[in-house]
Amino acid sequence: MTLLPVGRTAQVKVPASSANLGPGFDTLGIAVTLYDDVTVEVTESGLAVEVTGEGAGEVPLDERHLVVRAIRSGLAAAGVQAPGLKVTCHNRIPQSRGLGSSASAAVAGVAAANGLAGFVLDDAQIVQLASEFEGHPDNAAASVLGGAVVGWTEIPVDGETQPQYRAYRVPIDERIRSTALVPNFKASTQAVRQVLPDTVKHVDARFNVSRCAVMLVALSQNPELLWEGTRDRLHQPYRADVLPVTAEWVNRLRNLGYPAFLSGAGPTAMVLSIEPVAPELLEEARSRGLTVHELDIAGPVAVTVTG
Repeated sequence: MTLLPVGRTAQVKVPASSANLGPGFDTLGIAVTLYDDVTVEVTESGLAVEVTGEGAGEVPLDERHLVVRAIRSGLAAAGVQAPGLKVTCHNRIPQSRGLGSSASAAVAGVAAANGLAGFVLDDAQIVQLASEFEGHPDNAAASVLGGAVVGWTEIPVDGETQPQYRAYRVPIDERIRSTALVPNFKASTQAVRQVLPDTVKHVDARFNVSRCAVMLVALSQNPELLWEGTRDRLHQPYRADVLPVTAEWVNRLRNLGYPAFLSGAGPTAMVLSIEPVAPELLEEARSRGLTVHELDIAGPVAVTVTG
């Protein structure tokens, strides 16, 4: 393998993401303008990891760190090695809140490695490598490609080959904005998935298929359909009991006509709309301990390399 030169540095700006968007469970995703900044420098030896902002003091500062693991994966895929690394993360994406923090970390690491190696990996390869850490491509693909995405997993028939994670960026109406209401507690994706039933009614599956189709039209052509396009019967009703604060805000916003939904596994409540959420509602959310982010739709991960 080629040895990278000491001093080469990659600076990465990676956006947060919201997945599912209502009916598109593990399928639909969208990137939003809340960013983590990651800098990776090639050093003479060893590993140094620094973390500020979200997750500081809570995450490991060694080879177990997700960004480091993703860097190693990206370097191996690119056919290069680093004698040492200094990794600096400034995190703004809330962790374990349904805004794709883990996927963003994986994307940042793979994208940084790709930059250090001379951008030899294409977007499809970066989506694949980053999604391997997640087990599904919706969040990672949104952070890689920007905008709105459709993601899916191809399971090899031999049962042994690595699943292939695919994604396609879909057009999005430039008027659409997002509003995230973030509770002050975390939610484990694995724990929240455990409340989902093993089987669902055919009528509910049919409902979600139709609303996914409506959602794609709403995103690309007719944002007036966003409320109908964000309806879901496959996962949000089952998660309401374990995320009561989120369910309360999603239901309240929807009853007022806002296209609100559970962002990823939660607990963030997200609104996609062309009209802003009423200031008095946002102020009430803040007074009840929620953090409010009024965001635009983000572009793809950005990487700058020096040295």
